[in-house]
Amino acid sequence: MDLQIAQDNQRWVLGLGATGSECEAACEELYSLLQRVARREVARRASSLRVYGPELDDIAHQAAADALMAIRRRLDTFRGESRFTTWACKFVIFDVATKVNRHFWRHHDVPYDHEDWSRMASRFEVPPGQEVEVAEFVDAISAAIKRCLTERQRTVFMATVINKVPMDVLAEELGSSRNALYKVLFDARKKLRTELVSGGYLSR
Repeated sequence: MDLQIAQDNQRWVLGLGATGSECEAACEELYSLLQRVARREVARRASSLRVYGPELDDIAHQAAADALMAIRRRLDTFRGESRFTTWACKFVIFDVATKVNRHFWRHHDVPYDHEDWSRMASRFEVPPGQEVEVAEFVDAISAAIKRCLTERQRTVFMATVINKVPMDVLAEELGSSRNALYKVLFDARKKLRTELVSGGYLSR
């Protein structure tokens, strides 16, 4: 690695790991960088999610602040294999993605129990003459969900599979963890497949 990069990396690590004014100066410098990256990343995502004005600034500020805290907590995991700033920017880019998704779903009133099954049917590329078969399959899924799944399995399945709610957003809303919800979703899919196989809608 270039000597200048190595020295710069060391400066960041020592500064952020220090106390008092030295640490404050390093944090302010890094926060400024993270905020610039956050603003660019938010702007890149904003047009497709219809987020504008002050909301963009709020997300960028929060992402930069949260990323800074995460970087300081995980300072000892930096191995110096890349520029410190490159490593640090990954935190804020991930945080922006999480916050933008969360903001979008919280402000678009996605009903977890919404049962517009035509939405699922539209995902199938239906050859001419097979619309009836697809409609029957969708009806079978709807019935199986109501009949076989627990309330929590149904909530998780509807939110993630039908309404496309990001798993991390759903986990926060339900006060759970992503891993726990993935297990719920796995069990739900297994139950549904068994039911659809027994009904002749799927092969084993």
